[in-house]
Amino acid sequence: MQTRKKYIFLTFLASWLLLFFFGGDQLRRFAFFSGRKAEARRNWPRWKDRSLLKSFADPEELQRDGDPPLLSPRERRAARLSVSRSSRCRMETCFDFSRCERHGFKVFTYPQERGQPVSETYGKILSSIERSRYHTLKPEEACLFILSIDTLDRDHLSGQYVRDVDEKIRGFPLWNGGRNHLIFNLYSGTWPSYTGELGFDTGQAMLAKASFDTLSFRPGFDISIPLFSKEHPQRGGDRGWLRQRSVPPKKQYLLVFKGKRYLTGIGSGTRNALHHIHNGQDIISLTTCKHGKDWEKHKDTRCDKDNVDYERFDYQELLHNSTFCIVPRGRRLGSFRFLEALQAACIPVLLSDGWELPFAEAIDWGKAAVVGSERLLLQIPSAVRCIHPERLLAFQQHTQFLWDAYFSSVDKIVHTTLEIIKDRLSPHRSRSRLLWNTLPGGLLVLPDFSTHLGDFPFYYLQHGYSPSKKFTAFIRAVSQAGSLSQPILRLIQAVSGSQYCAQIVVLWSCEKPPPPSGKWPQSPVPLTIIQGRRKLSHRFFPFEAIQTDAVLSLDEDTSLSTSEVDFAFSVWRSFPERIVGFPTQSHFWDPEQGRWGYTSKWTNELSIVLTAAAFYHRYYHSLFTEYLPAGLRELVDGLAACEDILMNVLVAAVTKLPPIKVTQRKQHKEGVAQQAECGDGAAGTPPPGQRSPPAPHSAPAKAEGTNGSRRFSQRQDCLNQLADWFGYMPLVSSQLRLDPVLFKDQVSVLRKKYPSLEKP
Repeated sequence: MQTRKKYIFLTFLASWLLLFFFGGDQLRRFAFFSGRKAEARRNWPRWKDRSLLKSFADPEELQRDGDPPLLSPRERRAARLSVSRSSRCRMETCFDFSRCERHGFKVFTYPQERGQPVSETYGKILSSIERSRYHTLKPEEACLFILSIDTLDRDHLSGQYVRDVDEKIRGFPLWNGGRNHLIFNLYSGTWPSYTGELGFDTGQAMLAKASFDTLSFRPGFDISIPLFSKEHPQRGGDRGWLRQRSVPPKKQYLLVFKGKRYLTGIGSGTRNALHHIHNGQDIISLTTCKHGKDWEKHKDTRCDKDNVDYERFDYQELLHNSTFCIVPRGRRLGSFRFLEALQAACIPVLLSDGWELPFAEAIDWGKAAVVGSERLLLQIPSAVRCIHPERLLAFQQHTQFLWDAYFSSVDKIVHTTLEIIKDRLSPHRSRSRLLWNTLPGGLLVLPDFSTHLGDFPFYYLQHGYSPSKKFTAFIRAVSQAGSLSQPILRLIQAVSGSQYCAQIVVLWSCEKPPPPSGKWPQSPVPLTIIQGRRKLSHRFFPFEAIQTDAVLSLDEDTSLSTSEVDFAFSVWRSFPERIVGFPTQSHFWDPEQGRWGYTSKWTNELSIVLTAAAFYHRYYHSLFTEYLPAGLRELVDGLAACEDILMNVLVAAVTKLPPIKVTQRKQHKEGVAQQAECGDGAAGTPPPGQRSPPAPHSAPAKAEGTNGSRRFSQRQDCLNQLADWFGYMPLVSSQLRLDPVLFKDQVSVLRKKYPSLEKP
């Protein structure tokens, strides 16, 4: 037993001796380096003894002369504390909902400070907010606040970096720790780490940020926006390469990439590996080292060949001739090529692990992009080859929808951001993901109108809904008080005789009271009189009296028969998203004047159906009044007969389709009303009776011609101002007119459904 204990003791002692002799030297070395901690930190990664750490990269690649110094421990600690304080923010904890209850969702932008520089891009963002229907000049009405300080570029090496932001925002009395504030940012961090830090304490503010990573993104609070260049248009924007409802031609390439290759640093791993999938046939992967001031100093063995191959292909040609476009991360997670691929109908293949995709709260990117993994790059070619052609077409069509609906201009990016925040305030009245991801898109669907698909004119065909089988006749009247003109009496009689008429609503747009009920003609349908304002835009107000889906908009001097009304309504039920009517006009581009022209002459094309006699969906009343900013409605009220042009422009912008003209027995003629009919108008506001026939004591024909010329000039000015506001011309021309079957055919009248349409 004693011998056994002796052997155990000797074995234990031998183990300690071995540990001391073979491991003690290494422990002393580590103790030596820990004692010189400050020196080691200054010299890292230039290690004094390289035998301690195997080098997988040349230390000169990791830190070179001229590289910016790393953040100090104090700066890193302050950044971590700033993040930790606000990382738990949610709408329920860091947003004051009570500010939005009284005046609704209003946005206030801080006034610009004198001498404070603002980049061109941030100026566009501020302008987009100020042009929106949510903007207010009164901070006490605001629900959301936007800083005037340019926070887009927070790379302190950038010339647009704004310093001392913390000090500046603490001096704002409205800051309140960032509560109810929204901060926009496109570039965060700097070389070499490119972290997501902004360099100032954002407090409880929401971030609308590009290149958002999923770890720092606060779901339901922050918003991820796309990275866009300073050349991105303010409004309008270029259309997508693939037209709506069209099939693209067969593409030459399956998968392409052309861009920079980073030799070292963050973002270099994926781009350095892209050459492995290049086959020179249907997969083209081109990179260049030729960027930066000292690229030749650090180039590798592939650089020269890569640079030669890079120049052989045009970037835009590759975009438009490939089915898929690789969108790898750059120094940051986002990339300009993401939006470029969307516009070109090139399906993005995303290789940016941890990127919170733009507007992912609302947009289903699984319908428009392939989200890959940087670690599985070599599997991408085989994965995209397996996608069925029908699925490819759906992907391509959806890229065009998303580009046009949310990304083609700064206006749409900013307005999408605001609408997502607004939806959070009232979840029970918010848009569903189906509305966000279906034509015409979430920006054009007002949840205050309805959240049911069947109440909108866009979803009947896709979801099996149908509009109501009755319509409301909406007549704008400006007759003298105490008497009714003969045209309106005949019009009420003709419209009320339609089997589809549910009610007649008369908008009395004169300051004098309407005639008493006994003066109005007897009607088989309810007749409602509404006292309206003396504004042209008021005819498109969403009156509660209008209960049917279809609205027949009429002027009191319009001449229609019951058969014309019945046929037009039957046509509208087949095209409920469009304007269907009788009198038409058209627009054209005048190259000599360099502006849009307007004509009422009989031509083979039409792009405008006058609302003096037209069917449309009642939802357009809500869109006209609530979607369009007040400035456009003021424009309408200041120009004669501009309201019907704006309504046509609005519907065309929503549907991307032209209006429809139907058969009319008599050609419509626009009259020039006299101010005497309703008394003197307000300054800058044309008289409400612009389309009424002249009174017996009207001015001579020469004066009427002068008024007509001025009226025509105002219409043309209106058209050009609307095109400027939208950023493009939304109107779509058509050469189509719809007539009844057997119209003017040499058959018996008894076989025709609308024989009266052929009578002179």
